[in-house]
Amino acid sequence: WRAMGKLQSKLSLHTTKYRTEGSVGQTGSIGTSQQHSPAHTAAVSSVAALKPDLCVSGGRDKSVAVCSWRSGAALRRFVGHEREVTKVTSALDSSRVFSASRDKTVMMWELHGASGPSQHFPGHELVVTGLAVSPDASQLCTGSRDNTVCKWDTETGECLGRATISRNLVTHLCWVPGEPYVIQTSEDKTTRIWDSRELQVAHTFPAKQHIQTCCDVSQDGRYCLSSSQGGEATLWDLRQTRGRVCEYRGHFQTTTSCVFLPRGPALAPSVATSSSDSTVKVWHQDTAGMG
Repeated sequence: WRAMGKLQSKLSLHTTKYRTEGSVGQTGSIGTSQQHSPAHTAAVSSVAALKPDLCVSGGRDKSVAVCSWRSGAALRRFVGHEREVTKVTSALDSSRVFSASRDKTVMMWELHGASGPSQHFPGHELVVTGLAVSPDASQLCTGSRDNTVCKWDTETGECLGRATISRNLVTHLCWVPGEPYVIQTSEDKTTRIWDSRELQVAHTFPAKQHIQTCCDVSQDGRYCLSSSQGGEATLWDLRQTRGRVCEYRGHFQTTTSCVFLPRGPALAPSVATSSSDSTVKVWHQDTAGMG
């Protein structure tokens, strides 16, 4: 087994010396990585893919940044939120960027447009904690600690629907590729499938023992992942059976994030999880063994 663990703690302890060209000094088993000027002036709370060579991030400095991971350059910076940015997202290969904030709003930004927001989505009563955009970037789903999930028209900013479920404190949202369905995790320990057309719950997976912190959907739309404060992540089948496939156990603290890794011709399907225990683990998707 090969563990990809404790990267954060090792980096913070051992990468105190930097070369003049900006690359991190190599220590032990950690390979050389590129260190660039910070994209934010405070903690980064969310990051998402924008294009094959671009990513978007949001932070406690209330800003949204678009960076090139090849050059390290911050290409655009958007400022407009009044409080910390909690989530960012974008439809892949789209020029539209979306950000959610503790100021209870969501904003849309144009990569090649003005520096101000091109659309504003107010309406939640508490911090916005979930953000998912349709593949064609025409619709947006948002979720909040106010127990509501909302659907929006990204062109007009109109709220097309609002659904409230008691104790449904939303922790994350993600859109199923090629489908009208949105996956949502919650502090009520459940993972739900929403039908975005009528904004109704199409399915609720059996509740877990702990708060569900994050979710992700495979590119083929067949599976979803959810992570938990109990330290595990769960693979769910989105097809007709809609049952639990397997669990990934090995973290000793909250599993904060989970993601399906891109597949390659010679690579078995894999998932990655990160945790408050300072580790990142890579797992074989089907067997739950560590890669």
